[in-house]
Amino acid sequence: MSAARPIRCLLSRPIPAKPTCFRSRPFHSSPSHCARRKTRSSNAKAEDVAQLPSPHERFKPYSEAEKVELAKRYSPEQLKAIEAGEQAIDPEDLLYQGELRQDPFMLNYLDDLSTIRPVIDKPVRNPESNYDPNLRLKNENEIVKDFARWVKDLPPEPSRLDYMKFMDNRRLTVGDEMAEKAPVSALAPKLPVIDDPELRYAKEGREDDPNLLRLMQQTGFTKKDLRKIRTKTLVTHTVVNQTRMGKIRSWYYLSVAGNGNGLLGIGEGKAAEPEDARKQSEIRAIRALEPITRYENRTIYGEVKGKVGAVELKLMSRPPGFGVRCQQYIFEMCRLAGITDLAARSTRSRNPMNTIKATFQALKKQRLPEDIARARSLKMVDVRKVYYGGLV
Repeated sequence: MSAARPIRCLLSRPIPAKPTCFRSRPFHSSPSHCARRKTRSSNAKAEDVAQLPSPHERFKPYSEAEKVELAKRYSPEQLKAIEAGEQAIDPEDLLYQGELRQDPFMLNYLDDLSTIRPVIDKPVRNPESNYDPNLRLKNENEIVKDFARWVKDLPPEPSRLDYMKFMDNRRLTVGDEMAEKAPVSALAPKLPVIDDPELRYAKEGREDDPNLLRLMQQTGFTKKDLRKIRTKTLVTHTVVNQTRMGKIRSWYYLSVAGNGNGLLGIGEGKAAEPEDARKQSEIRAIRALEPITRYENRTIYGEVKGKVGAVELKLMSRPPGFGVRCQQYIFEMCRLAGITDLAARSTRSRNPMNTIKATFQALKKQRLPEDIARARSLKMVDVRKVYYGGLV
């Protein structure tokens, strides 16, 4: 500090300077304010808070008139549950924490509990008194006696309605009647399932495919049986036929069909369009379905060999859980035939077309133990060499 400064500057009271407002560059049309903005709502005072209604005054219990209206919609047990629930909730929690949503996505809080909504409510259970531990099915003699009793009580001119009433009211068990008509179950009832695909996927004005009708006439299968048959295209390529008019290109398809339960067939198709060739091969494969012998519905009997052209292969049976270990063409054929345990070995060429044909030939060449025993004049146990259920 300089000594030349007057004494009054040292002893005088400092005067605070007014804060300078620095205006920034405006980026919007509204004017800028330097002073502090005031809140639009005034602060609450203690006297005003004391005048607010208490939670008990705001949430009053039901009046007698309201109870009469509630009794029209709810049972006495439900009314007692409602009153017990309101007594368990503190009114202060409803005042300070409870809040009903008013947005479009709010939940349906005010629900009518007297009606049963089958989508979200549990089904009504039968009482436990319907359970009968001694319940049993009727034997043949008891069923014949019931039918004879119904025939004896028939009117002089019976009709079909009498038989329908008998079928609806007949008993198949001996014991408590309610245990048969309304049994106790811990499981929810199943949803109705339409087994007939024609009813599930039927459309008005739909006409059946002529190829499908012809296939039904040739094979004897129904529409339901044909829908269970699965097809798989394994080989596809183009072929060229040289004529005096030039080269004519066409498509070749080789498909396999099976129902997964012992039926297998192969078919070839050739046409100018790939879709026509594919349909032709699938129809021929379904027409050529033949039964495939399976041991325990999972593998083949012993070892079989097949040879088509330069392809030579051998199929071998395997124990349960082994799986199908072979090339992709044999694998697809086993999957469609329902074979789950198999091993295969190709010793020479692996041409896809001949491999499929050789596999189909080998599966059809299986010899049953009954045929072997008959040819050797032996018994079945001597051929299989399994005595006393495999204990010896």
